[in-house]
Amino acid sequence: MKLLLIEDDKKIATAVKRGLEGEGFSISVAYDGVDGLWMAKEGSYDAIILDILLPGKNGYQICGELREAGDWTPILMLTAKDGDLDEAEALDTGADDYLTKPFSFPVLVARLRALLRRTSGVEPVAVAAGDLRIDPGQRRVWRGDTEVELTARQFDVLEFLMRRAGQVMSKDEILAGVWDLDFDGDPNIVEVYIRRLRTRIDVPFGRAAIETVRGAGYRLDVDGG
Repeated sequence: MKLLLIEDDKKIATAVKRGLEGEGFSISVAYDGVDGLWMAKEGSYDAIILDILLPGKNGYQICGELREAGDWTPILMLTAKDGDLDEAEALDTGADDYLTKPFSFPVLVARLRALLRRTSGVEPVAVAAGDLRIDPGQRRVWRGDTEVELTARQFDVLEFLMRRAGQVMSKDEILAGVWDLDFDGDPNIVEVYIRRLRTRIDVPFGRAAIETVRGAGYRLDVDGG
């Protein structure tokens, strides 16, 4: 999937680009409204992530001009926190969905996937590692024939690791991919969730799929443990 991100905050843009590339998306970035509109018109994208407050042209103008030109590429607009009027205007100008700032990365990915499903009719692909499998669309998990109940955050951590099965992921990479983009809490929260996941998907089944790689991070065994 090819996405266009139009966001003038370079810190946010860099974090979103890195995270979405980790999810398998191809990302082009524009840092102002003029370039963003030009790229949207000249390129071919599966969806556009569009901030409202941009130099040159704001998000409303970009969205409006694209729709007037007959371009109905799905648009996820980023609005101000608690900005009810922003959200209303975003939809009125032709945006397909909106997300308020600040936002967590898993929510952004979930909203994008939902938007792409609605516009493409394609069901989300299940992910498996041995007899451990997840359904991202329904957010369900199974070990063999047994369904495992996880909290929303536990599911996000597991999905992040499963999509990178066999790769060693550091705490920082997991934090960037699962928690808020500007997370400033205790990074040891990752260890807490890893322990909880093990008690749900490994220990009851006599498995050890989630491995600790000393000094480097964590890895999900591609054979499922």
